[in-house]
Amino acid sequence: MSIFRAPRYRSTSEVSPLDLTGERTVRDLLSERAQRYPTTTALVCEDAEGEVREFGYPELLERVRRAAAGFAGLGVRPGDAVVILLPNCPEFVFAWLGLAWLGAVAVPVNTANTAPELEHVFDLSEAVAVVTSTRHLATVDEALATRPGVRHRIIARAATPPAGTTAFDTLLAAAEAPESPPPGPEDVAQMLFTSGTTSRPKAVMLTHANYLHSGEREARSMAVSDHDRLITALPAFHVNAQSLTILAALTVGATAILIEEYRASRFWSQLRRHRATAVSLVAMQVRTLLAQPPADTDRDHQIHRNFYAINVLDHEKEAFEERFGIELVNGYGMTETMTIVTIAPVFGAKRWPSIGLPTPDRFVRIVDENSRDVPVGTVGEIIVWGVPGRTLMKGYFKDPAATAATIEDGWLHTGDHGHRDDKGYVYFFDRKKDVIKRAGENISASEVEAALLTHPGVAEAAVIGVPDPIRDEAVHAFVVPTPPATLTADDVLAHCRERLAYFKVPSTVEIRDSLPKTSVGKIEKKALRPVSG
Repeated sequence: MSIFRAPRYRSTSEVSPLDLTGERTVRDLLSERAQRYPTTTALVCEDAEGEVREFGYPELLERVRRAAAGFAGLGVRPGDAVVILLPNCPEFVFAWLGLAWLGAVAVPVNTANTAPELEHVFDLSEAVAVVTSTRHLATVDEALATRPGVRHRIIARAATPPAGTTAFDTLLAAAEAPESPPPGPEDVAQMLFTSGTTSRPKAVMLTHANYLHSGEREARSMAVSDHDRLITALPAFHVNAQSLTILAALTVGATAILIEEYRASRFWSQLRRHRATAVSLVAMQVRTLLAQPPADTDRDHQIHRNFYAINVLDHEKEAFEERFGIELVNGYGMTETMTIVTIAPVFGAKRWPSIGLPTPDRFVRIVDENSRDVPVGTVGEIIVWGVPGRTLMKGYFKDPAATAATIEDGWLHTGDHGHRDDKGYVYFFDRKKDVIKRAGENISASEVEAALLTHPGVAEAAVIGVPDPIRDEAVHAFVVPTPPATLTADDVLAHCRERLAYFKVPSTVEIRDSLPKTSVGKIEKKALRPVSG
């Protein structure tokens, strides 16, 4: 096999040398940490107005247990799903972990979702309640207009919740209910919805064991200790913030710091003010931080670990590391694996732009379309071995066909392409859906995008494949000019011809004022792709 040969794992009851968590659950994790770290700050949240709230480990445990009791008092039972539509805030964490404590299922969703998108979430998840804020209540009510199965609307962050709703503080004030039977390691703790690029979003089922493995994996891979303070401005409804900040901190007794709203103009000062020692960044944040005016305080911080997912351009990496004095630790992960699959060694060679080596509990192969290993240097699909419900997702909710197509004999097919070098390091090539097939040639959309971004007049770029009656697909580029530059399609094409093989040069160029973005600032290509009829 291309990197490691995975052992045959016969059943989930068999003890595995790769199991990092035993038969423990979220209840065990929180109880252990409250006992061991009675004076340590577990959670710090800064809201959009700059107000900061802090909670020690015993306080966090108490609020999680009370949230669980409050949900139970409303009739939420183990196995029931509850949608959480909140930004980064303490109430998100209390609800998210409180539902896990109860044995119920949290369904965190993007706060930018529209009513039709929420309708799909409510219908597929079979949710019985929703936790949200007054800011999002109108959208929630529109989605719930014909969904009587969602019995409770729980409002957080409001002194006086609207009529017909329940205040989140009321849940926390309720007397603790008798303990329900404890959940098991492979019981589902949350469902996260995929991006739905090629179909309606699917609900990824993640378990208590997935949570605990994720925290252990991230803490070990980033060498996090109980002295660390982990900060993120990425949303907690995604696995990045959940795994690399909250769960990693809980695993080792460190402090998790959640920033509600990312603003490049103030993020570095927030990082300093909270004495953060580790951070997780994405490309949008790296680029917007570089765009800020340089300051004498850019290197005035305590950060010694900076996880970074997928590459910026070489000159951007070099500029960021030189200016801020932080090394980017590149890695790769996905929702279905509860984040990290590979990561550059913290104490070893990084081999940029490699996405690193498999984490200690992972086995990774690079395969062709028939699942056969490909030679070193050859691009193929990245597949990951694991145990569903332990180190991989349990599956897609109510979609056994999609689950079976994604996980075959313990190998999860990521749909992403990459290759490895002679040292075993993995390199990301492109998302499977972003590989453009043009007249028998495979073209990486990200490679074309990287060439476009070297043009001084291009601020943003996205490349997709569009149908072509002769060559199967054509390369179509979207570009946003850098103000006040004027840019023409001919300028862009001439620039690409100097940097790309002829078959990679875009067939067409579309100049736009802006490009659609996801909640973490990534360009949302599904909004750019033509709708098939």
